[in-house]
Amino acid sequence: MTTDQPALASTLPAPRTAPADEAGPGPDPAPRRGFLARAFGITAVLSAAGSGLGLLRDLLLARLFGANQGTDAFLVAWTVPETAAPLLIEDAMSFLMVPAFALALVLREEHPDAPDPVRQLVRATLPWLLLALTGLALATAVGAPQLVELLAPGLANPGLAVTCTRITAITVLPFGVAGYLAAALRAHHRFTAPAGIYVAYNLGILAVLLGGHAFLGVRSAALGVAVGSVLMAALLVGPFLRRLRAGRPLRRHRPRQAGQALVLMPLALLPVAAFTLTRQSQVFVERYLGSALPPGTISHLNYAAKVSQLAMTAGILICTVTFPLVARALAAGDLTAARDRVEKDLGQAAAVVLLGTAFLMACAPSVVSLLFQRGAFGPQDTAATAEVIRVYSFGLPAQALIGVMIRPYFSLRPVVRRADDPGTDDGGRRLLDWYPAAAMVLGLGVTVAVGLLATPRFGALGLAAGNAAGITTAAALLLRGLVLRGIPLRLRRVLGGHGRLLAAAAGATLLGAAVGGLAADPLLSTLLGGLTVALAFAALGTGLGAREVRGPVLAVARVLNPPTAADEGKLPHGQ
Repeated sequence: MTTDQPALASTLPAPRTAPADEAGPGPDPAPRRGFLARAFGITAVLSAAGSGLGLLRDLLLARLFGANQGTDAFLVAWTVPETAAPLLIEDAMSFLMVPAFALALVLREEHPDAPDPVRQLVRATLPWLLLALTGLALATAVGAPQLVELLAPGLANPGLAVTCTRITAITVLPFGVAGYLAAALRAHHRFTAPAGIYVAYNLGILAVLLGGHAFLGVRSAALGVAVGSVLMAALLVGPFLRRLRAGRPLRRHRPRQAGQALVLMPLALLPVAAFTLTRQSQVFVERYLGSALPPGTISHLNYAAKVSQLAMTAGILICTVTFPLVARALAAGDLTAARDRVEKDLGQAAAVVLLGTAFLMACAPSVVSLLFQRGAFGPQDTAATAEVIRVYSFGLPAQALIGVMIRPYFSLRPVVRRADDPGTDDGGRRLLDWYPAAAMVLGLGVTVAVGLLATPRFGALGLAAGNAAGITTAAALLLRGLVLRGIPLRLRRVLGGHGRLLAAAAGATLLGAAVGGLAADPLLSTLLGGLTVALAFAALGTGLGAREVRGPVLAVARVLNPPTAADEGKLPHGQ
């Protein structure tokens, strides 16, 4: 297969320089004012519901099975959906297909009388995707024994892990379908169904887990993962078909049009997949090194990661909603609009994640006790998990920033391109396609080095420290790479804003830990510590001039104390 294959015969003009939010004549015009707020609200509510159900799932796992060799075996098998989800749903598939559908929609707006490029894109990509996913799922199931041996050679019960791995291998196909359909819907500015996929996923897991744990044991969790993945894909099929039918009908018989073609670039998948898999290799390192530690260590790391990543997920929601706008701006050639949006996303994501990080670091023991300490999950598990959370949290801001930066980075070379793009075949640009994967490899090297040095003495804390150090290294490299890619970020402005947010988070952590430690009851300690962290972060962020904090604080102040008519008259120009 060659790198560039003509796929869609549509006449293409040069990229536009108009703003990305300019309304077009097609059926999918750019979003109106207030779209981002509504889309973020819908996404936040459904994502919070999905995260809440995911937390309930983890609580149920802890209550039913605790932290032992059985849960370790299941969590090794869970590496399959943990790897497939970022590769096929939110990360690699999204990085490739949201820009591809965005470009197709730009072409639809520019040529309202031409055949629908969205349908052409689907016909050129979806059949091959289904074939590849089916083969990958079968290969994973057949190679389960070798995969378990590779991931966790010191596992106490490899037979159980192999069985669970073969069950979870089913997820590869529905995950890929869900990711493809979600990318298409988000590019069309349809966020409700994609935001609800994790609600369906976790409901499927919970249903099977509750109904089958008594006679299937931890295998019920693996079966629930498979059932939940099928529900994810099923939820998106209807909305996707409705959007596809809403486009212009495909004209099968038309005169051959002169001009350039839209070109499919299948090899663009390789650097995206390499980045995603290398990023996910952080988990592989933890599983591998953790398998030689006392039973339950892998489970403590898993529970800590699940709680810690709730803060990161909240920050990533911002760029999930804005990514289609960035992709459309880049498809239309408007780098300035893309840069402004990315800079704003970096600041807002950092503010949200640092607030969550401060809360977790201040209140980790009470949070874990409140959530997990019941049934088979005892006080020793609580203490171990809380310590890991605090170390993990040092890497959360970097994880969120990578999630923001990688989207526009890969949008500049999607899986399809305009054939008249003058820079697509440039060797330097192709080499830069691999920059994110190289950054993650260097970060992974830091993770391995710190893990090997620290694990013999500090156990799970050493693994968590390696994770935080490695992901922070990769984020710093990727920030530079985004500028090299062609998006002219104002690094001094970005880093200065993050410095102010970091200082506010550090102060809020110290105050929250001090106040939360005054109460022995986990619920009261969490409430006191969390309230203190929120107020301190707002006050310190406003005082330090962090725009992402100061703006919302002043908006809340205006709502609570609206200006009188006399006050408004004193403002210049009636403002």
